[in-house]
Amino acid sequence: MELDPVLLARLQFAFTVTFHIIFPSFTIGLSAYIATLGGLWLWRGDERYHRLMAFWVKIFAVSFAMGVVSGIVLSYQFGTNWSRFSLVVGNVVGPLIGYEVLTAFFLEATFLGVLLFGFKRVPPWLYVLSAAIVAVGTAMSAFWILAANSWMQTPVGYEMRGGIAYPTDWVAAIFNPSFPYRFAHMLNAAYLTTGFVILAVGARYLIAGKHQQDARTMVRMAIGLLAILAPLQLLIGDMHGLNTLKHQPIKVAAMEAHWDGDKPGDFHLFAWPNEKLEKNDFAISIPKGASLILTHKLNGLFPGLKSVAPEDRPPVKTVFFAFRIMLAIGFFMIAAALLGAWLWWCGHLFETRWYLRVVAQSWWIGFVAVIAGWVVTESGRQPWIVHGVLRTTNAISPVPGASIAGTLALFVFAYGIVFTAGIYFINRLIARGPQGRALAKTEGFSASPIAAAQDAGREALRGR
Repeated sequence: MELDPVLLARLQFAFTVTFHIIFPSFTIGLSAYIATLGGLWLWRGDERYHRLMAFWVKIFAVSFAMGVVSGIVLSYQFGTNWSRFSLVVGNVVGPLIGYEVLTAFFLEATFLGVLLFGFKRVPPWLYVLSAAIVAVGTAMSAFWILAANSWMQTPVGYEMRGGIAYPTDWVAAIFNPSFPYRFAHMLNAAYLTTGFVILAVGARYLIAGKHQQDARTMVRMAIGLLAILAPLQLLIGDMHGLNTLKHQPIKVAAMEAHWDGDKPGDFHLFAWPNEKLEKNDFAISIPKGASLILTHKLNGLFPGLKSVAPEDRPPVKTVFFAFRIMLAIGFFMIAAALLGAWLWWCGHLFETRWYLRVVAQSWWIGFVAVIAGWVVTESGRQPWIVHGVLRTTNAISPVPGASIAGTLALFVFAYGIVFTAGIYFINRLIARGPQGRALAKTEGFSASPIAAAQDAGREALRGR
């Protein structure tokens, strides 16, 4: 049986990037939360914030390490599986990814060292400043990676010479037409993802009757954040969608399974896109709903999938269903956040057990939404790897399919071990909680969180 190297290379990259994106989407938000806790601790002098800061630093360290390990593989794949891509657009994409390493990653790694090992070695203000710098570093990392990815979606600021892209305007390339919307959407998604993890952990403690003071603080802070950011994400997503319609209309057509651009688009609550017959089966739709959302007119028209040849269309089912998964989770987030804010305002938040049980099991929804969003973004761009510049089939390396299949199997095995070990350790840290064993005091400053993490690990291995 002949193995398709293009399909296998795409599957390999999809697997590794899906695994990797879980961790940045958590650490971006978690670093900002840790810095906020540190600022509240310095401002109010409340040991509760200090204790929570130390607790979440341990979890951040494990997540950051897993993100680094899983991310290293991605850059190597550009050379091994996608050498033609690197040759054609490496002059633009390469420096953008390089800037991420030179600025954001080095900044994060340096001051993360202070967070892990400087707890009793530096003054409190410097420790909190280090947390803030790590938070800035994670945001800068997202900035550069999304600048590179957005350029692949809406390439500008370059010229082609001899089939090779050369940058002509770096400002235009970085701040390309889709970048502001994509960056805002992803950064907000990271904060929402972290907010729901913190809310779930706090709710878990409240239900179990443990760490009550810390749990109430986590739940209040998470709901205060989510009640603002969840509705905001709907607005950002709408603007992002309108921008995508302008620059990548066929992607939007796939998101809506809209075939005929001569008719207003219905919003399909459910449908089964039939790519062979160019229609939707089993459709449950809101008439003209897509036109109203995308053009703000009931009879507004936008391009359909039939406006391009079949070979120029993305995989419709993949994009269509991934978009609806992301949309459904987004509306759940808005409902959960606003309901939590209302219960808080009424004074019944911590006594409404059914609500706490629901959010305690909702820690994973942000990660699924982020993955679904990236599926929409990357699959919706097909058959282009750089929109309008380079097709995916022309970007592959001359590597046999069997070799790619072998390395994919190894990645699945290795990542499975890393992921299982990391999640197990994080769960043990969460089970132990922020109070745990009393931390030693040195000149009014608590002992190193890495030491506390080591203690927690030893206890976890002993089965405590």
